[in-house]
Amino acid sequence: MRPLCQRQKQMMRSNNRAISPAISTVIMTSAIVVLVFVSMTYAQTYLSSSMAQNEFNSNKQFMQTTGLQIDDVAWMTGRTQTIVYTATYGSVEFLPQSLNYSMEINEGSGWQLVNLTLQTGIVLYNMPSNTYTLGKNYLDQLSSNGSFLQEGPSAPVSDVYAIEKVPMSDGNFLRVAAVPSIRMLSTSVGSQSYVEFYLPLLQSGTNLGLSQSVTLTGKSITQYVQSGVTAVRFNATFPLASNGFDSGFFPFKNTLSNNGYSVTVTLPNSGNSNSTVEMYVGDVSVSMGLYG
Repeated sequence: MRPLCQRQKQMMRSNNRAISPAISTVIMTSAIVVLVFVSMTYAQTYLSSSMAQNEFNSNKQFMQTTGLQIDDVAWMTGRTQTIVYTATYGSVEFLPQSLNYSMEINEGSGWQLVNLTLQTGIVLYNMPSNTYTLGKNYLDQLSSNGSFLQEGPSAPVSDVYAIEKVPMSDGNFLRVAAVPSIRMLSTSVGSQSYVEFYLPLLQSGTNLGLSQSVTLTGKSITQYVQSGVTAVRFNATFPLASNGFDSGFFPFKNTLSNNGYSVTVTLPNSGNSNSTVEMYVGDVSVSMGLYG
């Protein structure tokens, strides 16, 4: 092979120096493009997370409003209230027949089960955990101290709380639940003591899906009266426990047994007269997206 002359060697060295800036430019441009894509992905993820967080906080307030509206319609037959919400990442659903209450009375000779059907559904706002999460076993009581029996005229008849219980059969969600609870009032007339209990029961209504709204309608009121009562006991059990809606999902701060929760109330005794118990059950129809 003919050896390269000095001029050819100088041209090759010159060409090598000429190629280096071009390669550097390509590398830098590629690196900048990659950084831009990474930044865009991070910004999009952060923006989606922030929007999901804002939506979740907004719908916590919506669920608290729903709990208050249940109290407004439960004791007036025919009254209707519609609450509108906004959701992009999550959804609101009504879960029927998800909680059973039972009532027992004691007149001094042992416990007797009261023949009342006290099965209710619950209202849920569900945010997928892959969209926004606050951590497994997260719990935040929003409207009560966590007991399903509250005392006083201002006591709520819905326990509203945020919870993230995973996994569950219907998926992994950060949820806000509005669960009917019992309000207790005590009064006296002369020597006679009266103890009143109020419980709304949520039943499935019309689900048209025309809009993001929940419509509550008072359907009927049932009254139970019994005199000469020394104590009352309420029990809560979970018909959908196999789907994950068990004592871990309903975190009531009441006595927990194998079958559910219970709370016993010893009633006042005025002289030789035991208390008169009045139980009011308000049936409420829950319709999803009824108005468009």
